[in-house]
Amino acid sequence: MAETDRSRAFTKNVKRIVVKVGTAVVTGKDGRLALGRLGAICEQLAELNSDGFEVILVSSGAVGLGRQRLRYRQLVNSRFFSWKHPFKLLSQNERNQWKLSMLESENINKNLQKPQNELDGKACAAVGQSSLMAYYETMFDQLDVTVAQMLVTDKDFRDKDFRKQLSETVKAMMKMRVIPVFNENDAISTRKAPYKDSTGIFWDNDSLAALLSLELKADLLILLSDVEGLYTGPPSDPNSTLIHTYIKEKHQEEITFGEKSKLGRGGMTAKVKAAVSAAYGGIPVIITSGFAAENIAKVLNGLRVGTLFHQDAHLWSPVVDTTSRDMAVAARESSRKLQALSSEDRKNVLLDIANALEANEKIIIAENDLDVAAAQQAGYEESLVARLVMKPGKISSLAASIRQLAEMEDPIGRVLAKTEIADGLILEKTSSPLGVLLIVFESRPDALVQIASLAIRSGNGLLLKGGKEARRSNAILHKVITDAIPKTVGGKLIGLVTSREEIPDLLKLDDVIDLVIPRGSNKLVSQIKNSTKIPVLGHADGICHVYVDKSCNLDMAKRVVSDAKLDYPAACNAMETLLVHKDLENNGVLNELIYALQASGVTLYGGPRASGKLNIPETQSFHHEYSAKACTVEIVEDVHGAIDHIHNHGSAHTDCIVTEDSEAAEIFLRQVDSAAVFHNASTRFCDGFRFGLGAEVGISTSRIHARGPVGVEGLLTTRWIMRGEGQVVDGDKGVAYTHKDLSVLKRTEAVENGL
Repeated sequence: MAETDRSRAFTKNVKRIVVKVGTAVVTGKDGRLALGRLGAICEQLAELNSDGFEVILVSSGAVGLGRQRLRYRQLVNSRFFSWKHPFKLLSQNERNQWKLSMLESENINKNLQKPQNELDGKACAAVGQSSLMAYYETMFDQLDVTVAQMLVTDKDFRDKDFRKQLSETVKAMMKMRVIPVFNENDAISTRKAPYKDSTGIFWDNDSLAALLSLELKADLLILLSDVEGLYTGPPSDPNSTLIHTYIKEKHQEEITFGEKSKLGRGGMTAKVKAAVSAAYGGIPVIITSGFAAENIAKVLNGLRVGTLFHQDAHLWSPVVDTTSRDMAVAARESSRKLQALSSEDRKNVLLDIANALEANEKIIIAENDLDVAAAQQAGYEESLVARLVMKPGKISSLAASIRQLAEMEDPIGRVLAKTEIADGLILEKTSSPLGVLLIVFESRPDALVQIASLAIRSGNGLLLKGGKEARRSNAILHKVITDAIPKTVGGKLIGLVTSREEIPDLLKLDDVIDLVIPRGSNKLVSQIKNSTKIPVLGHADGICHVYVDKSCNLDMAKRVVSDAKLDYPAACNAMETLLVHKDLENNGVLNELIYALQASGVTLYGGPRASGKLNIPETQSFHHEYSAKACTVEIVEDVHGAIDHIHNHGSAHTDCIVTEDSEAAEIFLRQVDSAAVFHNASTRFCDGFRFGLGAEVGISTSRIHARGPVGVEGLLTTRWIMRGEGQVVDGDKGVAYTHKDLSVLKRTEAVENGL
């Protein structure tokens, strides 16, 4: 969790930094340079250099790069490349020799893929070092930074004069803002496998970085790895947790190390040993990921990323870490306590929350006003600020929707189907909570209330991550709601995630979190879908269409179009594209619709046909969500043209036809494949509250599980309950199957009948 950590306060005084990048960071899995990742690190170091920091780089990767070049060289030197004639012209003997050379080349390939200590690692180092340094020179030159290659061996450090000269040389380079790039000179080192230096000077680039930090009196050493830091076990183990601050006396016996990188030499064991060596010499060390963006800057800003090694760590008061897993597990445990309550008690929880919101309305609005003012001062877009504002009456409206939800039939444990499997053997299909939900939403603080109330009604645990622009609003709403939850359940039922950096941790918890619902931009939804194994429910865009058919009622069309665009322009169910039948071009209807929108301040963009006809700018893309007082207009041939346009450019959210022609309406309603399709009604009706669902956690355009506004039903799964009298299968001879459907009484009917 990248939160400010008081134990990292020393970073504000850091001036000289040693940064070590491991082989797994420098190269990809194929052994080639990871250009994008390494380029991003170079940019961070160049920025630090220009900001006055003294930067020293220690880089691995030469052996891996050399291996790639030698693999190619051995391949081209093989007999496979000596054949000059087409295969069909070769004699049988020559063909056999050709096949042998093919096998030889395959063996070469396999041999070159083996770990470096099974090859001539020193030759690999000699070949790869020039490639590595050439890359650094090219990259830093583009960033207007000069670098210097510094190759050393363990023997060099036995010489006091060398160590003195090293310090003076680096000092001179620091004055000229030159970044020295250190690497062990493996090509001429006399050390043999397994790369252990009996003298204890240094044995790999991690220990070299630690040694340089001490020799050059650095203020901080950062070891960049392919994992986020030091874990209690292998990082791939879901039960492993990240250690934020390493305490030797506490952790050295508790840690189980995983396998090291196939490309590198030392792995995490070597990093920890080097980090302890430097830390106990007075140099703080942080092991963190070289894969995450801006991690070096985060370290220097005192954020809690990676694992800190510090000589005084054992003296500090323990920091109680609430990890992402802790939050998720606590939410699950609390959800089970909620499910154990009676139906009436769960109903009362919601009623208490509704009352608490109204009782705290003034403080909620005051916090929201501060968020809005900060957003305006920061220059946020008008559409975002509009979603952020909690208008007068909003709290009362939210409280009313919660009370409506509370009065609905209890969704937990409903018998959905009942079947007699055999005489005395009854099977029931019942509704059940999903478990733990993670909802990531942007801007709208009222979404927090809706989502929390639905989670409670459906018996689910909940983790919420709102946008930073609504920080104060989300915090006060979360406090009001969790304070109203009875202690027998616990406020941890609903966890509030406060840092964006926590999201990647949460998305890994597919064993604890059961569903992710992102509410926000296309970019947000796509990023989450690509970053987790957890099922994701939601929509990426809200590109909603209103098609005005040739048989429309003009007054109705103007009302529907205006409401769909203007009732709440920033909403995901607002109209973004107006489609008009071609026959309305010349009878004045199109002009009437356009005038109504423009008179209300709507900026119009046209498709290829409409832009010329209406003299409006042509849109750059039909697939665009304005979320503002703007929309696209296009002219289509007929209802089929409108349907084709929607399928080609829509987002399967909500689409509407305005027409008096019932046949055209039915064609539209049947053929438009969207989550919600309307006839003569504004797209703004696509909403959980307006559908009578009480509230919604979002609108799904998925075709699996839930579609459209997702209310309580979308947050439930099913369980099978069987009641028998000792029946056994016995090869299906133990019972006589009847498979008889039994009537299912609603819970209210069952109570009335005394069942």
